[in-house]
Amino acid sequence: MRSSRRVVRLVLACAAALAAGCSATPDAESATAAVEAPPPAWDDAPLTPDVVLAIDALIDRVQYLTPDDALDTIDASGDPRLAWLIVDVLRMVVDEDFSDRLIESFTALTGVTPDPARPWTSAVDQLMAWDVPAPPGYFDAKRRIHVIIDERWAPFFDADADIDWRQVGWGGVLLDDRELGDPNRCRFGCIPALDDPAVTDADGGSWYPDDAQVFGIELNGEFRAYPKNIMEIHEMVNDSLGGRRIALVYCTLCASAQAYLTERPDGPPYVLRTSGLLQRSNKLTFDLETRSLIDSFTGRALSGPLHDAGVTLEPVTVVTSTWGSWRTEHPDTTVVARDGGILRDYPLDPLRGRDDDGPIFPIGEADPRLDVHEHVLGVVIDGEAVAFPVEAARAALADGEPVDLLGVELRPDAGGLVAVDRTGAPLVSHQAFWFAWSQFHPDTQLWEG
Repeated sequence: MRSSRRVVRLVLACAAALAAGCSATPDAESATAAVEAPPPAWDDAPLTPDVVLAIDALIDRVQYLTPDDALDTIDASGDPRLAWLIVDVLRMVVDEDFSDRLIESFTALTGVTPDPARPWTSAVDQLMAWDVPAPPGYFDAKRRIHVIIDERWAPFFDADADIDWRQVGWGGVLLDDRELGDPNRCRFGCIPALDDPAVTDADGGSWYPDDAQVFGIELNGEFRAYPKNIMEIHEMVNDSLGGRRIALVYCTLCASAQAYLTERPDGPPYVLRTSGLLQRSNKLTFDLETRSLIDSFTGRALSGPLHDAGVTLEPVTVVTSTWGSWRTEHPDTTVVARDGGILRDYPLDPLRGRDDDGPIFPIGEADPRLDVHEHVLGVVIDGEAVAFPVEAARAALADGEPVDLLGVELRPDAGGLVAVDRTGAPLVSHQAFWFAWSQFHPDTQLWEG
């Protein structure tokens, strides 16, 4: 039992360090394309009894740090589907010798050696690119592996969830299950949501540089700016604006700030929290009361009671702008106070260029029409997804050229961009990295100028 406690302590120590505002591993390198190699052969045959026993032994070994003959049995099977379990265990292991043995096993099963600088990320990207199916019993095995690290994840592993569990991985932090309004940091390390932050008028926001980024929201004639540096620490704000209850979710890995109405007719508003899990680099949030996972990119409940009820949160437009432009256009705006109302210090650049060299978590295959980290403004209209490269759209508008596609027109607004339909009525829109928008809207139409 000592070894089990040791590995959990080591992982929790890593999580606590990461919870300072960065959900990536400290030595993560930029993502590269999957190796151009033919996929290994697989079939849908059931697993042999000896392989099933080896999987059980391997999962047990996650707690004890030392591999045994289980990996030899898995390697000998030649079944590339088992590589999914290898990468899931690899993500959780902190022992170097065990990690090296797992990498050898991945190579034995797939014929590909992961990038030594980023073995887990590159291995998962490879499996996604090949679309290798999961092995029989994968759901139960994945749940067992993950609850070793945080047993509070157990409710998320809902057998009826609308989730491709191959795409789900640990984001490096643990679950935030603090009650609404709790100002304290998580005991073992999480990304703590900021609830009902203190706000000031525009003059009170003089501490924030005019050229620094904000996420602006308008509801019922009230305007509020959320400084990016504060959102990079919390990634989640539960708030009230214009008489409505909202949640602003910022997935730093996707550069996507999205707001949703969180009221419900039959009870108190939803309280959103960060789960610590990712799906293709997209932050998975959850409702504190029902423990239902929610896709932060679409607002759709993926598991639990909210999924069973078919809940999809209603989105609200978020304008990505600079503080100077936003407050000039909206002088009556409020802005989150410098200390968030919780007496916390926020550095102006918490992530320090973490994502400058590309995705640091698995994303699978990327749509090649744009660079993975190009910013786009995305809109869904009449079931059709449309994306506009932000810089190209800004340049065209500055030259007096129209920017429109499929009945969606972009207009400048407070230093940012907003979308309207043919009648001039506003459409819900938000910015994101291209890889994120295109993976959730693979059939998106792209404005090309």
